[in-house]
Amino acid sequence: MPYASEDGRGFGSLAEGALAVLNTANADEKANCARLVAAAWRQGALPVLPGTSEPCPDMPSRPARPAAPELVDPRHMPRRSFKGARGRIALLHAIAHIELNAIDLAFDMIGRFCMADMPKEFLDDWVSVGDDEARHFAMLQHRLRNLGASYGDHPAHDGLWQAAEATANDLLARLAVVPMVLEARGLDVTPGMIERLTRAQDSESASVLSIIYEEEKRHVMIGAKWFAYLCARADRDPEKTFHSLVRLHFRGLLKPPFNTAARKQAGMMPNFYEPLAERPEECA
Repeated sequence: MPYASEDGRGFGSLAEGALAVLNTANADEKANCARLVAAAWRQGALPVLPGTSEPCPDMPSRPARPAAPELVDPRHMPRRSFKGARGRIALLHAIAHIELNAIDLAFDMIGRFCMADMPKEFLDDWVSVGDDEARHFAMLQHRLRNLGASYGDHPAHDGLWQAAEATANDLLARLAVVPMVLEARGLDVTPGMIERLTRAQDSESASVLSIIYEEEKRHVMIGAKWFAYLCARADRDPEKTFHSLVRLHFRGLLKPPFNTAARKQAGMMPNFYEPLAERPEECA
C-alpha cells in the first residue's frame, strides 16, 4: 500500500485510511495518521474504496484508545476549575479529550457511510473536519506540554462515543446528534472559557481555544448542510426530523443559554434547538 501511519498501518483507500485512524491507539499518532490520510485524499492519491477484489473494511464499534486517561462515568468526573495553573491544565485536558474523540467521530463518519450514495463533496467535507480536529488536538497537546502536562494525565469521560454507538446505522441521526447537537454545544460554552482564560492572563491557551471556536462553526455548518441535503432527498421536513431524531438518540434535553449568533452563522436556527431545551425551572 502506498501510504502508512507511523505505527506501520498501511492504507490504499480512504476507507482503509479511516480504519487506520480508528485503530491507532496512541493519541499523538492518531492525530498524525488523520492528517496523513487527509493530505493523501486532498492530493487525489486515494480512491474511496479498496480494489474491487477486496471488501470494504468494517469500522470498529469502538476506536482504539491509549491506556491513559482512565475513562469514567460522566457523573463521576471531578468538577473543573479555572483557578490556578492546575485548573487550566484540567480544562485544556478535557478539551483535548473532546478533540481526540472528534477525530474518531469524523473518520468513523467517513468510513461507515462512504457507501451511502453521497456526493464526493460529503467526503471532502468530513475529511477536512477530521483534519481540523487532528490539528486542534495537536495544538492542545503542545499547549499542555508547555504547561508541564500531557494528554492522559487526568481522567476523562466516555460519553461522546455513546453518541456514535447510538447512531452507527443511521447517517441522518449521526448528523443530527454529533455536529448539530454536540459540536453546537461547543459554540455555546467556548466563548466563556476564552474570556476566563484571558482574565487569568493565559493568552496562549485563549488563542488556541479561539482558533478552535471559529473552526467549529464550519463543522456545525457542514453537519447542518448535509442534514438538509438528506432531508430534501427523502422529502422529509428538516425541523420535525431533527426533533424526532434528537429525542430518540440523545439523552436528556439541550442546555441553554445558547450562542444564538454563532449557531446562526453555522446554519442552526433557534426553531431547531429551542424546542429541545430545558425549561427555566429545570435549569434551576
